[in-house]
Amino acid sequence: MRLVLDWDGTCTVSDSLVDAVQAFGDPSVYERRFASIDDSLEAEVGTIRATAGEAAAWAVEHVRLRPGFHRLVERFPPMIVSSGLRQLIDPVLGREGVEVDLQCNDADPRPDGWRLRFRDDSRCPVCDDRCKRSALPDDGPLVYAGDGISDRCAARAADRIFARGWLAENLERSGIRYEPFESLDDIAAALS
Repeated sequence: MRLVLDWDGTCTVSDSLVDAVQAFGDPSVYERRFASIDDSLEAEVGTIRATAGEAAAWAVEHVRLRPGFHRLVERFPPMIVSSGLRQLIDPVLGREGVEVDLQCNDADPRPDGWRLRFRDDSRCPVCDDRCKRSALPDDGPLVYAGDGISDRCAARAADRIFARGWLAENLERSGIRYEPFESLDDIAAALS
């Protein structure tokens, strides 16, 4: 079994990219409509005006992990696949003393706004976005846990899905079976 976890809203209590935009960017970006997830992510990241060091220090101080994170990671070492930024994820993993296989986006911090660098520039043949599906391991069975719109394509490639929030609602509407979770202890218990 291969466990894949989303980062923001799954491993964390809230979305660290959204919170970083609130702290260092322009939150009005969330009032706009975009043609794709890619366009939305580029716009969000483009509003951030902070140095990499400022963002890392902020993440260490403010990003909180969902209860059960350490127990789940110790029992079922996961791959984390995120549409979020290495600059916001690595400092938190370092703070927690956790090493995992991390597949995520990156950014070039610039004074006039960060520039997003996608983990993979290729388009997904299923959803036509630069989605997480291409990062999934192909030796399975695959267990996926997520919560948001950026998880919808990757989750559908899994043999077993744990979902909450937007993803759970979307899977429900689509008639796709999933298991709900609130804490990561819920996932660990279900996998035991």
